[in-house]
Amino acid sequence: MEIIQDDYQIRFDSENNSVICSGTYRLTGDEYAAIVDILKTVADAGPDFLTINLTALKFLNSSGINILCKFIMRLRKNNVTQVRVIGNNEYAWQQKSLTNFKKLLPSLNLEFE
Repeated sequence: MEIIQDDYQIRFDSENNSVICSGTYRLTGDEYAAIVDILKTVADAGPDFLTINLTALKFLNSSGINILCKFIMRLRKNNVTQVRVIGNNEYAWQQKSLTNFKKLLPSLNLEFE
C-alpha cells in the first residue's frame, strides 16, 4: 500500500511492519482520506509490532498531526502496544508534536535520529 505524490509519500512495508511517511503534508481534511484508509487498514490488521518512520517527513500540518494521533489511538484500541516511532532531530515540529504520542500510547517507543 502506498501513495506517491509530488510533495509527499506514504508507504506501508508489510515485510517490516513499517509505515514510512516522507515529504511535506500540506493537505486539507478531504485530501487526507486516502492516507487515513491506509492507516486504518494497518491498525485494523493488528500487527504484533509496528514502526512509524517519520525521519523524512519535513512538514505535517495540524490536520495531519490529528490524523496521526487518531492512528495511534486506533492502534491502542486494537491492542498494538509495541509501536516504535522514529523522528528526525532536524525538524523542530517533530520534537514538539511527536512527544504527545506517548500520552496516547504510553508503551510507545519514541526515537529521534
